[in-house]
Amino acid sequence: MTATDPSVRRLPTQEITTGTDTREILANARRDTERYGLDDYLIVDVDSHHVELDSWPEILGYLDSPVMRDTAQQMMRNWPQASHLALHNHPPGLTMQDVSGRIPHQASLGEETPGTTSGADRDVTLVRRAMDAMSIDLQVVFPQPMLETGLHPQPEVATALLAAYNRWFTAEILPREPRIRTMLGLPFENPDACLATIEEFGDTPGVIGFLVTSQRHAGVHRNAYMPVYRELERRGLPIGFHAGPNQADSMTSTMNRFLSAHAMSFVTCNMTHMTNWVVNGIPERFPQLKTIWIESGLAWLPFMMQRLDHEYYMRSSDAPLLTRPPSHYIREMYFTSQPMEWTDDKLLAATLEAIDAENSLMYSSDWPHWDFDVPGRIAALPFVSEHGKRNILGETARKVFELGDVGPSRR
Repeated sequence: MTATDPSVRRLPTQEITTGTDTREILANARRDTERYGLDDYLIVDVDSHHVELDSWPEILGYLDSPVMRDTAQQMMRNWPQASHLALHNHPPGLTMQDVSGRIPHQASLGEETPGTTSGADRDVTLVRRAMDAMSIDLQVVFPQPMLETGLHPQPEVATALLAAYNRWFTAEILPREPRIRTMLGLPFENPDACLATIEEFGDTPGVIGFLVTSQRHAGVHRNAYMPVYRELERRGLPIGFHAGPNQADSMTSTMNRFLSAHAMSFVTCNMTHMTNWVVNGIPERFPQLKTIWIESGLAWLPFMMQRLDHEYYMRSSDAPLLTRPPSHYIREMYFTSQPMEWTDDKLLAATLEAIDAENSLMYSSDWPHWDFDVPGRIAALPFVSEHGKRNILGETARKVFELGDVGPSRR
């Protein structure tokens, strides 16, 4: 069954359960493809996810330490609730994205995948289904719960888990599907381990950059990280900052609704890192290092530009490495589109103009998260030029990730 198979229903409304086929959930996306002629566009999805915990026992098998590996096995064996959570800090009792079961695909992609025998096989099958349904040529795939790894109470365990995941992903996922790409997570708790990660995987086919899971309490400007940034710049590999949720930090802990914490925590973590990144002159020290801000939306960026410029003009001595106002550096960075705040066209148009979106923005679906966006969200923007839409949907990603002559693969 393919994305255009007649057994995949395209209905105005449909009942979705945790067992509904991905292609059926996304069947209506084909209407956008036909309406806007998207089969003729290069579409690169710069931010999507798979549920790595579904493959967690496989991933834990890649742990280097036999002691830690045995600990994980004992947890999975003796604690029924830990069969797919051992050593992880993910809080399953607080996952409210499915809105009490009203958006069930977020809770579980529990559909049938005939012929798949392992977690990796199933992960690849599900990614293919989403790509085909949304007319995507290349998809950058990240984990989901591991976006919280920077909040792990045991930093050495977080480092080990990321290393195991990276080895599993590059060994088991990337070789199975050439349309899948990734930016591997850096074990940011340990700068030396970050550098070792880049050296181990920097030349791996399908690895097109590296990622900081942004929800963490770390100063990205610390001198210990400078060799990491230098190595990424030398290799021409982008660094991304991928936002994540947190309902327990000093700000969100006062919030009594998921809506409140979700609206703020995905933004403020990247606001903090961007402030340290710019004010401490990282773009001056590494001018060729491409920087990407992922899954924070866009509405915060004009605020950051104005606020940091305002402070800089009054107190430039606090930012001695800067030769230009902070907004100039921000406009030279890259951003992903999801979730693109769409409730006010005038504000959205002004935001896109402020960041030069036609040259800096890259489409992302954020599938399968509850607030995902299909490519038609970009194609429908009335205030973006045809050239700009092509850039946002794929051509800017081609440039940033040096994808070469890859082109539309769907027919």
